[in-house]
Amino acid sequence: MEKKESQRQTAEAEEKDPKTAGEPSPQTQEQAGQAGQMESETPKPGEELQKKLEETSRELEKQKDLLLRTAAEYDNFRKRTAREKASLYNEATAAAVLEILTVADSLERALEQPDCTAEDMRKGVELVQRQMKSALEKLGVEEMGAQGDPFDPELHNAISHVEDGESGDNTVVKVFQKGYKIGDRVIRHAMVQVAN
Repeated sequence: MEKKESQRQTAEAEEKDPKTAGEPSPQTQEQAGQAGQMESETPKPGEELQKKLEETSRELEKQKDLLLRTAAEYDNFRKRTAREKASLYNEATAAAVLEILTVADSLERALEQPDCTAEDMRKGVELVQRQMKSALEKLGVEEMGAQGDPFDPELHNAISHVEDGESGDNTVVKVFQKGYKIGDRVIRHAMVQVAN
């Protein structure tokens, strides 16, 4: 019944004002606007998935870019470290050779002497030996393995044992070849004879 009444009122309004005939009433327009607005605010399920997919794709691109940058930085670090290591080795070798070159020069000069006595030869060899010791000291190389030292398997290589009542047990009684070390690192073990 209300529906009939509403239709009758609309018909009367159209008779009074033919311009508004066929146009929806302001209330009807407002209701239609609210319904359209609600439809546009409520996202469709496909649109949500599309947005999530786009966000995930952007995040994946960021992570991929970060990974590529990290890999490039690591590769550069590895190459730079290898270059520095080679450079340090060459510099250390050059410093060691420079110290030993004075010994090589003295040996060459000694061999160039046409006539020399045994006494002169001995003095020359003693001079070369002092130069060699000095060069090793400058490089931080220490001699080890002297007669009377207690035997230490970390420093000495025992090639024979003897019974010696005068020496204590595990004492170096003879050195066949001196050992050398730099700091705590053994370059060459001393070859020794040990008393039991």
